[in-house]
Amino acid sequence: MGVNRKTVDAALKQLDTEGILVPQGAGRRRAIGVLPEGLTPPPLRLGILLYELVDKRVDYIVEILHMLMEAGHAPFFANRTLTDLGMNAKRVAEFTEAAGADAWIVLAGSVDVLNWFAEQDFPTFALFGSASDSHVAGARPNKPPAYRKVVRTLVELGHRRIVLLARSQRRKPEPGDSEQTFLDALVEEGVQIGEYHLPDWNDSKESFFECLDSLFQVTPPTALIVQEAHVFTAAQQFLAGRGLKVPLDVSMVCSDPDPTFAWCEPSIAHIRWRPQPLVRRIVRWADKVSRGKGDVVQSLAKAEFVNGGTVGKVRE
Repeated sequence: MGVNRKTVDAALKQLDTEGILVPQGAGRRRAIGVLPEGLTPPPLRLGILLYELVDKRVDYIVEILHMLMEAGHAPFFANRTLTDLGMNAKRVAEFTEAAGADAWIVLAGSVDVLNWFAEQDFPTFALFGSASDSHVAGARPNKPPAYRKVVRTLVELGHRRIVLLARSQRRKPEPGDSEQTFLDALVEEGVQIGEYHLPDWNDSKESFFECLDSLFQVTPPTALIVQEAHVFTAAQQFLAGRGLKVPLDVSMVCSDPDPTFAWCEPSIAHIRWRPQPLVRRIVRWADKVSRGKGDVVQSLAKAEFVNGGTVGKVRE
């Protein structure tokens, strides 16, 4: 800043005295205190840590970026993603510490990653991911009731070989809320569950198709529930390549909505939820953080199963 260190120290102490800054202890960043009337809180440099690069093109992620800018903050997409960092808490720590953000928004973080963020001095917002046991703010759709309805609908149509294709952080070390609800719902319908119903793959495209190849070798599923719209599209292509028709041979459900579904025929069965409440929640969180207020509330948005033309009776 071109001034003596003692001058900066004196200025900070004056701000401490006036209550504009609040000391948090040795080695910890000061928090923003009660701002004088009419004084605008400083902008936050907000790092957005995506799960993978394709998230940058999702409409509500772009909306989050723009709304934070309109609120006077300085959001930016991190130049590495959780996939790039191998969902490894140590590598995430090294990366974020070098990025220099005041706070972080983390998409679809694992338990280990979000627990690391929860232990840090800077605020973190978990969008999706395994945040229920982490002391960070967060928001996600409330999908378990919709998953239960999906299973019930499929079983009523004669399906029992129902497979959920979920990312590894949604399965390990324990199944997430939605995934466990899926397994519980199968048991309630009299299905004996095993690894077949929630198969293992390592989140890469190659591993995903190897998983599908294995599933369709001996006892092919009659129904697939696929998490994420672009992964759903990849599964559709796999089935088409094998000459399998949807829903005549295999029924399909996507766990998320997507704008492209409006153009699909037959209509896509999916779990619908509105992203706007999640977007507004993040903007409110950023506003509180910029004013020095703590916020670790985790919000749930309503989700519902929308049946469609990709679901049908088991072929006899």
